[in-house]
Amino acid sequence: MDAVQLDGLEPSPEENGSVSQSAPHKRLSQVDTVVLPFLGGFGRYQRRLVALTWIPAFLISFSQFSDHFLLGQPDRKCVRPDQNRTSSARDIFDLIATGNGAESSNITACVCPEWRFELQSGLQQNVVTKWTLVCDGEWKVHIAKFSLLVGSIVGYLLMGAMADWLGRIPVLLVSVLSVLVFGLAVAFSVDMAMFSTLRFFEGFCLAAIRLSLYVLRIELCLPAWRFSMTLIANLIIVIGQLLMPGLAALCRDWQILQIVIIAPFVLMLPYVWMFPESLRWLLVTQHYQRAKQQMYRIAHSNSIATATDSSGILSELEAELQQKPKTYCVTQITGTRNLWKNTVVLCVNSLTGYGIHHCFARSVLEGSASHLHYYALAAIAISSCLVLFPVVAGFGRRGGLLTFMIITALASLLQLGLLNLIGKYSLLHDAVLQDTLNQRFSHAFSIIGMFSSHAVSTLSIFYCAEITPTVIRGGGVGLVLASAGFGMLTAPLMELHNQKGFFLHHVILTCCTLLCTICIPLLPETAGQPLPETIAEGEGLLRQPILPGEQHHLLAGTEVREYSRVQDTPLHQVVNPGNGLVPSNSTANGMRTS
Repeated sequence: MDAVQLDGLEPSPEENGSVSQSAPHKRLSQVDTVVLPFLGGFGRYQRRLVALTWIPAFLISFSQFSDHFLLGQPDRKCVRPDQNRTSSARDIFDLIATGNGAESSNITACVCPEWRFELQSGLQQNVVTKWTLVCDGEWKVHIAKFSLLVGSIVGYLLMGAMADWLGRIPVLLVSVLSVLVFGLAVAFSVDMAMFSTLRFFEGFCLAAIRLSLYVLRIELCLPAWRFSMTLIANLIIVIGQLLMPGLAALCRDWQILQIVIIAPFVLMLPYVWMFPESLRWLLVTQHYQRAKQQMYRIAHSNSIATATDSSGILSELEAELQQKPKTYCVTQITGTRNLWKNTVVLCVNSLTGYGIHHCFARSVLEGSASHLHYYALAAIAISSCLVLFPVVAGFGRRGGLLTFMIITALASLLQLGLLNLIGKYSLLHDAVLQDTLNQRFSHAFSIIGMFSSHAVSTLSIFYCAEITPTVIRGGGVGLVLASAGFGMLTAPLMELHNQKGFFLHHVILTCCTLLCTICIPLLPETAGQPLPETIAEGEGLLRQPILPGEQHHLLAGTEVREYSRVQDTPLHQVVNPGNGLVPSNSTANGMRTS
């Protein structure tokens, strides 16, 4: 059947995932299958650079978990109670009359002109004890936590787009210089307003460093190495979390701790000479002169002879040296049909994973700041990373994400509903025994939920990095990391409101886990697949059935035959012309099995 031209339905190649058959530089755009194998694959050069991306993970983890020590609430004791606070007694009487006994007890505990603080974090003094941020001043602590997270969210969004526009290395260099300035300035804050403002910019710069290193690591690896190299970096971050209490105990003072955390970032300044720009980004944005120099450098380091160009890559590169560079922005994702949906699904997964992790953690910690609970969280994170590797290797990215999301949803539903049923229908008449049983079940479900939600959030970020094409990978990863930041923002938000509405908050996130469970099967599988380089290739990633014969189970036999003929319709030929890049058995919903 001949294709017909329909006015207004001819989309751009970036929108429908198709490119012209006469598209140039075809071999140069096949980085995973042609360019990198020609340069030695995942050779000594690439392994050394990936190792360099692991080193800053320690520093990033120290900064990421510093709030637990810099802003930890101490145990306090009133040294000299104030016996002349009649106004406070009047406030207490009013609260008791209205039934707010808990708030009246808080006011009673805060009637003190002089405090003695004792920190459990290993420090002798932190921000809270220096400026006496207790009782009426406790809200400033939550604002300080807000500032770091909000700075990170803004950094992910803005610097992700800048990494696609200017390159990964310029963003990394500017961010390292900036974090040294703002991070060291934090240690010399004179009041809480200055501390919170500088922490915003510190979070902004740390987010840019993490994002640029994450994208560089992904783009250095071949498909078989991507997940394992990323998982090692995640394990290093958790190891940094484990080392943080010892570092705090050695520093003793919060200002010294802040300097010790930030000062080692000066070791990253030589990265501008040691670390080259991403070869994928150079090729896809047509910076061919710089790409040529880097390809010869990689080949020399991997001991690859370039004299014989049997694949024709170097000759094709020479022919395109006069091409002008192109720029891309993550906002172009709005013109796609599939790519933006996949990105939104993974952003919601990331937000839900980090948000509900706090709900589970609160059920176990109960406001405790002891080292035992801190190490328990780190141990759960390590076990989650270790289990994540065999599960993803066996089930793939989509199957692993779906598995852990189902476990998270079940743990949350059982914690919310089963405990109430136990209390209502239990045959146990001993109230103390019922409370003990409920508490043990709650802790068990919370541990399972923290384990699975950590895996969900980790895998969602990595999954998005694989689905997003190279031209906008910085912006795409920035979106999913910013969504994770919004999820983490729920923790200080609940603390600021004194945990009011926490149950409703947990219920909403549980509903999000159920929604994610429905949407995850719509994602394409990326395990073992080359990274998409252009928006067209990212749009061409189609969902495959999870189970064999899935399409036949969804449709009757006659419907399957009719559905399979969608390729022959004029409209489909206009929107998706046959160019050989999209499989002939692909449909709007995935791969046709008939």
